[in-house]
Amino acid sequence: MPANLPPQYLEAERRYRQAKHHPEKIRVLEEMLALIPKHKGTEKLRVDLKRRLSKLKTELERRPATKRGSGIFVDREGIGQVVLVGAPNAGKSALVRSLTNARPEVAPYPFSTRKPLPGMLEFENVKIQLVDLPALSPELVEGWVVGIIRNADLILWVVDLGSDDLLEQVDATEKILMQAKIIPGGATDRREVTEPGQVYIRTLMIGNKVDLPEAADRFLILQEHVGGRFSLLSGSAIAGTGLQEIRHRLYDALEVLRVYTKAPGKAAEIAHPVVLPRGSTLLQAADAVHKDFAAKLKYARVWGSGKFEGQRVHREYLVQDGDIIEFHI
Repeated sequence: MPANLPPQYLEAERRYRQAKHHPEKIRVLEEMLALIPKHKGTEKLRVDLKRRLSKLKTELERRPATKRGSGIFVDREGIGQVVLVGAPNAGKSALVRSLTNARPEVAPYPFSTRKPLPGMLEFENVKIQLVDLPALSPELVEGWVVGIIRNADLILWVVDLGSDDLLEQVDATEKILMQAKIIPGGATDRREVTEPGQVYIRTLMIGNKVDLPEAADRFLILQEHVGGRFSLLSGSAIAGTGLQEIRHRLYDALEVLRVYTKAPGKAAEIAHPVVLPRGSTLLQAADAVHKDFAAKLKYARVWGSGKFEGQRVHREYLVQDGDIIEFHI
């Protein structure tokens, strides 16, 4: 019986022949196994693929781990960098495609993402950078992937609500992060950094593919499993469900605020906000606008945040999201 191999499999086979290192070969072999049709004509080929995969994994486990990455990184843009993590086929690329101007490959097979791909999400008058990364798999996590995650401002953890194995996938992803000394957590679960090299990164978890059958039940199971440790929401990249809420939640999770400046007698610069960490003072806002403002600041007037219009405030005033500030130096 002929194998009738699809073009995607033949492309993966070509990349396997060109692969030079064990981790890359393992990832491509797993992709080939996911793509190969399951019938009598491919039986021997599937056995051979599994044999090669098992041999490579065994050899890789015997090798000493390396601490050096490949030097791959992503320059920051916008008001914050958000990296997407998750198991294979969770829908990370589809989310990036739906939320940003980036056009990652979206395929029905795992490991279609092989390099970081940034895109810019627009939220009102600011932009947030989303970075699509290769799936986190127990068999393969490249050093540069870990490096990008460690340096991000926020993790967007994508979970596949279409999978019966979603809890196993969540546990496997969390284990990989913890082994890399990355501690994910939500606003109410700020776990302590207790070991050298550990980093805490705020995390927002999304149950993707909520439009699929039984997804609502799986979301309740996920909610119980997470137990409030992460901020959790649901949506669908393909159906477009919940995308606007995702934008709002990402902005909130970055824990920043926007203030606007105005010159006396003129309108505020609404199109060009000054973005600051939450908890910033008036003096810090002045420094972000111009260092001379901070050094020479006498006082400021503020519109917004429940104050009466143009209220005079002191240097230690905590600015609020949406404040309009008129600096006097």
